[in-house]
Amino acid sequence: MGSRKHNKAELRKEANKTKYFASLRNIPTSPRKMRLVADMVRGMEVEKALYVLKFSNKHASNDMYKLLSTAIANWKVKNEGERLDEANLYIKEVFVDEGRTLKRIQPAPQGRAHRIRKRSNHITMILDSKATVNKSTEN
Repeated sequence: MGSRKHNKAELRKEANKTKYFASLRNIPTSPRKMRLVADMVRGMEVEKALYVLKFSNKHASNDMYKLLSTAIANWKVKNEGERLDEANLYIKEVFVDEGRTLKRIQPAPQGRAHRIRKRSNHITMILDSKATVNKSTEN
């Protein structure tokens, strides 16, 4: 690896040490349905988002709740001794990408067949603290 690539990789690693994120892959829900839930919680404080996802009627909110819990656990690992209440965590970014599509055949009238696309998605969630945002804007 060249020195520029190596330096860039080291900078990326240092930046990821202060980033708190989690991701889920190949969730068997269509990306369109998952994006509705992602839009619902994007920019929300973590505690409020947990309550919203827990009591939402949408099936996709169960997977999003699980992902948010994982992101909080990742934050706790990187910030031992700090309390979640004082951190002012919020959901900075949530993005839903299309995963693999399983193609299936559905019998149709008169000997024909229709193609069924069973879609899946990948979700990535990034948390941030409002205190760190304020510090970076003051400089």
